[in-house]
Amino acid sequence: MTDLIHPVLLCGGSGTRLWPLSRKSFPKQFVQLVGEESLFQSTARRLSAPGFAAPALVTASDFRFIVLEQLAAVEIGAAEVLIEPTVKNTAPAVCAAALSLHDRAPGALMLVVPSDHVIPDATHFRETIPAALPAARDGQIVTFGVRPDRAETGYGWLALSRAPDPDFSATPQKLKSFVEKPDPATAEALLAGGMHLWNSGIFLFSTTTILAAFQTHAPEVLALTRAALQDAQPDLGFTRLAPDPWEDLTNISIDYAVMEQAQNMTVVPYDGAWSDLGDWQAVWRNEAADGAGVVTMGPSVPLDCTDTLLHATHARQELVGIGLDNIIAVAMPDAVLVAHKDRAQDVKEAVAQMKARGTPQAETLPRDYRPWGWYESLIVGPKFQVKRITVHPGAALSLQSHKRRAEHWVVVEGRAQVTIDTEVTIVEENQSVYIPIGARHRLENPAETPLTLIEVQTGDYFGEDDIHRYEDLYARGLGRKP
Repeated sequence: MTDLIHPVLLCGGSGTRLWPLSRKSFPKQFVQLVGEESLFQSTARRLSAPGFAAPALVTASDFRFIVLEQLAAVEIGAAEVLIEPTVKNTAPAVCAAALSLHDRAPGALMLVVPSDHVIPDATHFRETIPAALPAARDGQIVTFGVRPDRAETGYGWLALSRAPDPDFSATPQKLKSFVEKPDPATAEALLAGGMHLWNSGIFLFSTTTILAAFQTHAPEVLALTRAALQDAQPDLGFTRLAPDPWEDLTNISIDYAVMEQAQNMTVVPYDGAWSDLGDWQAVWRNEAADGAGVVTMGPSVPLDCTDTLLHATHARQELVGIGLDNIIAVAMPDAVLVAHKDRAQDVKEAVAQMKARGTPQAETLPRDYRPWGWYESLIVGPKFQVKRITVHPGAALSLQSHKRRAEHWVVVEGRAQVTIDTEVTIVEENQSVYIPIGARHRLENPAETPLTLIEVQTGDYFGEDDIHRYEDLYARGLGRKP
């Protein structure tokens, strides 16, 4: 490759079709769902190679520390992290990334990729990109179309101008049109006709080309996004887009805003494996099944099952399926999903109903991730709550107080530095400390290894809004938490 390609990773979405594993508080791109890394980490690693610049990220405020932590775990640095005030779909996200990159490197080539897709052969994918470079340099918007192997109704499709090469090589051609997610009969016809590919949602273009396309087809998106970037505020290395113009943006995808109207569209066929893991049936299809079509993940036992996915997420669980056929069963400590594979797309509706009832499991996980580490609630009673807390090396919780609860910390791994009002002490493993109601306190990990402690809260209310922050390393705002 002679041109440096600037990857843009879109990682602000919070889809619900992989509930209960994927939730609004920790969506699927950050989950270790396939292999040893999260989908986001695998995407970043796939595009970390000679010829690629450091990735730019577009994400939500709630995920800003998660993305940096997960990148650091795979030893990849970000060129920049743009924080969306609210999620407005892919058109504003792509526009913001293009404007920012154009300011730094006018006319640079940018590769826009969702961060929650599976592409097992990273080398083969990277080897496909050079075929797209001449068209991208020449002012084309290039998309990558995946060779279909079934009549998929959960994907959008791409109509070709001519049949692919017999060897399905990555030969660019003019894109004829986009096709919405089809019904089963239409999907069968698209597959049989040999003139359509799956829409991967991956695009390559120059900043000059895409900004001109926004100016022509979505000028309001361009103007409002430019205003949000011009008034953006730096925050601990992040760039927070200005909320006022951003709120006026339409929630619209890049396909609807630009791609389906543009006349300079080119498609490059890709014949490698690819999946957007859009639902649990896609997860079942992506994993290696036994001779009966059964996929087990985690401590699971199938007995006389066929074409079924059993996924247990906790080491102390045991998920047993007996006589199941075409069933998805996913067990987590706080929620269980059982569905027919043909109804996997309906999980979204179930989550909507739980959300309407105010069910916490609809959006939040038992484990809550914070910039300093994470905590999870183990036991909740009328007058007490027990949590496990893990603090990263060198990290610190805010200086805070509570009006309605006291806390008792027992260090079980590592060493803690504890501030209570004006007193600072070191608490070693198997030692404990008590924090009275109303005391200003802070927990820090001064060591180079993780700190784990058990927190026992006593009182009459344990909500996270009973926190008053006085100081915070992560600029999360001071005062009482809403």
